[in-house]
Amino acid sequence: MSSIAYDPYFPSSSHKRRVMLRSGGYGDSAGGMASRSVYSSHSAPLSYHGSSRLHYPTYSRSSSMLLSTPRSAAAAELDISQAVQVSTEFKAVRTQEKAQLQELNDRFASFIERVHELEQQNKVLDAELLILRQRHGEPSHLRSLYEHEIRQLRAAVEEARDEKQAAQNHRDQMEEVLQSLQGRYEEEVVSREEVEGQLMDARKGADEAALGRAELEKRTETLLDELAFLKRLHEGEIAELQAQVQYNAQVSVEMEVAKPDLSSALRDIRVQYEKLAHRNLQSAEEWFRSKVSVMTEGTARNTDNIRNAKEDAGEYRRLIQTRNQEIEACRDRNQSLENQLQEVEEEQSAEIAALQESIGQLEDELRTTKNEMAQYLKDYQDLLNVKMALDIEIAAYRKLLEGEENRFSAVGPGTMSSVYSQSLCVAPSRNRPMFSMQSSLTSGAPYLRMYSSSFSSADEIIAASQAQPAESSPQEEEEEEGEKGDEEAKEEDVEEEKKAEGQYCPEFKLMCFQKKLMKVLRCQVPYLQRISTNHTVSTYR
Repeated sequence: MSSIAYDPYFPSSSHKRRVMLRSGGYGDSAGGMASRSVYSSHSAPLSYHGSSRLHYPTYSRSSSMLLSTPRSAAAAELDISQAVQVSTEFKAVRTQEKAQLQELNDRFASFIERVHELEQQNKVLDAELLILRQRHGEPSHLRSLYEHEIRQLRAAVEEARDEKQAAQNHRDQMEEVLQSLQGRYEEEVVSREEVEGQLMDARKGADEAALGRAELEKRTETLLDELAFLKRLHEGEIAELQAQVQYNAQVSVEMEVAKPDLSSALRDIRVQYEKLAHRNLQSAEEWFRSKVSVMTEGTARNTDNIRNAKEDAGEYRRLIQTRNQEIEACRDRNQSLENQLQEVEEEQSAEIAALQESIGQLEDELRTTKNEMAQYLKDYQDLLNVKMALDIEIAAYRKLLEGEENRFSAVGPGTMSSVYSQSLCVAPSRNRPMFSMQSSLTSGAPYLRMYSSSFSSADEIIAASQAQPAESSPQEEEEEEGEKGDEEAKEEDVEEEKKAEGQYCPEFKLMCFQKKLMKVLRCQVPYLQRISTNHTVSTYR
């Protein structure tokens, strides 16, 4: 009995493969050998058995025994037609298998080329990594040099800051001294103004005293003139009185004896006037002397005050000049210190800017180096993922080749019978996509399940690398497909000729293909070990 099974090693949904299975004898006691062919599709599940199938009679040992008995011509023709039909179908199946093997050979050759290309890229990256390591060799030594240089620069910056702080403290002290000198100067200015006010008051007092003295002198002169005038007037009156008395005495007649004596009266009056004038003169002289003594004392006192004020003013003037000179010296010193401080600040700022620029350059170089190393590690990881994905696909092809080898070793050349499916037997697609990790994992191989959780990103990388050239040049793919179709048609003709000559041997081709695959795998084993070791070392670092 025949059945349809689905081959999980073919990802195309429209591709059906003829699988040859060995079975025991059917219906006879001799246990003859029979074969069955099954067309399977990868799109349907393994447990699906279609109901629309055509069953062809299988040729067992009993049927071969019937051929030896005498039969009619119609039965012989029917058997011949069935044999021709079976041979035609077997030829079509072998042609299809040939096309599949050619496609697998092409894909395997492309995989080998891709592996060689990746090996070359890996060698180039290893060389670049070696050059970078040689260029940036001994990073700890460079780091120690950088740290030593940075420590020196920081020490210089700290020293400059200390000098700046000392200069600022000295400037603050000088500012305090200047402020104290300015306070003393202001006090001296105020005291000078006070002394000048006192001097002005003394000058005003001296002027007033001089004016008073002049007035007193004028009044004294006036009094002296008045006294002289009164003396003259008094003398004139006395002279007149004397002349009158003399005249009266000459012209008078005898007078009565009881009349008073005029001469004695005049003498008394003259004595009284002389006493009065003498008293007035004494009082005037005393008043004048008192006034003159008061003014002389005031003048002397004012003169002493003026002299003392002048001396004080001269002393203050000298002190002010001294303070002005000290202030000018302090100003010059402060200006020189400010200039020195400004120069030191400019030098320190320039040094700090240079140090910051050098530090920034070192940090940029370090950041660039880290980015380059990260990029190299990323590229290395991507290549490693792609490599592992290719190794997984190679393992899948190896499982496929082992299955093909087992199938061809199990199939006998003279005991084949065919069972065909009623569904469409379309020829395998020429531009069938490459095996991805997902299709390899669904094949049920335990070797692929081990890597299902580790290399999911490699599938995406391969799919992206396949999709990019497919989108960039669709016309070139169509032209290449047409050329491949022509080449395959020519190869089919050559294969038919070889088959006609008896030189067609698919088992030999499978053996050669398996030898090539094993050789490539043996070449890749040390490379994968070296990559895994480098990856472990880089991850540890």
